[in-house]
Amino acid sequence: MRQDRFLIGILAGIGVLVVLSLAIYFVRRGGLTYGAEDSPEGVVHNYVVALQRRDYERAYTYLANFTNKPDLPRFRQPFANYQDRDISLTGIELTSSSIAADGQSALVYLVLLHGGSGPFNQGYRENNTADLVNENGAWKIQSMAYPFWSYEWSQPSVAPDQKPLPAPGG
Repeated sequence: MRQDRFLIGILAGIGVLVVLSLAIYFVRRGGLTYGAEDSPEGVVHNYVVALQRRDYERAYTYLANFTNKPDLPRFRQPFANYQDRDISLTGIELTSSSIAADGQSALVYLVLLHGGSGPFNQGYRENNTADLVNENGAWKIQSMAYPFWSYEWSQPSVAPDQKPLPAPGG
């Protein structure tokens, strides 16, 4: 009889932990709210929230007009294909920002918290930045860290009738 009570206590404890974990998960997911967009930090925050909510149309509005800016379907593609999983495993802390003296560019300093993918991988922290420019009085993102940005957007596009440049030394 005594062993039965002990087993019931263990199972009840496991049940409480499961319910608590689910409650924290749903409260945290519901806590993704947009903020003011009048600062570089606010724009980066809202961009990340939009990506986490899979609101790609809104996230796209935060992009600057840079040389290789993708159209909306090309913007959405890497997130739909593979980066969405990486975003769900990556947290972000906005630590500070720096606006240039002319007020036309800014850096937002961030720490990416990459989650572990297994019991022996505890993840890691990575310091990085988001580059923003002021376009017509609004802050827009010019580049940012992976997985919130695709490396493809930084590569020069090659016209179909052109051959890519050979690699150095090759």
